[in-house]
Amino acid sequence: MQIRPILVLVGVIMALMGLLFIGQGLGYIHWPASSTMLDQRVWADRGAAIAVLGLLLILVARRMRR
Repeated sequence: MQIRPILVLVGVIMALMGLLFIGQGLGYIHWPASSTMLDQRVWADRGAAIAVLGLLLILVARRMRR
C-alpha cells in the first residue's frame, strides 16, 4: 500500500475544510445556519492555517518518490 495517494487525499480534504472555515469565519458562507463559526474572524484565521497545511501536505506527497 502506498502512502502518497492517502497524503494527497488528506491534503485536499484539509484544504477544502480550511476554505469552508474561512468562508464561514468571514461571513460569506452561512451554512449551517446554527454554526457558531459564522462571522468570527478567529475561524477564518484557523481556516487559513488548515488550508495552508493541506496544501503543504499535497506538495510533500507530490515530491515523494513513486
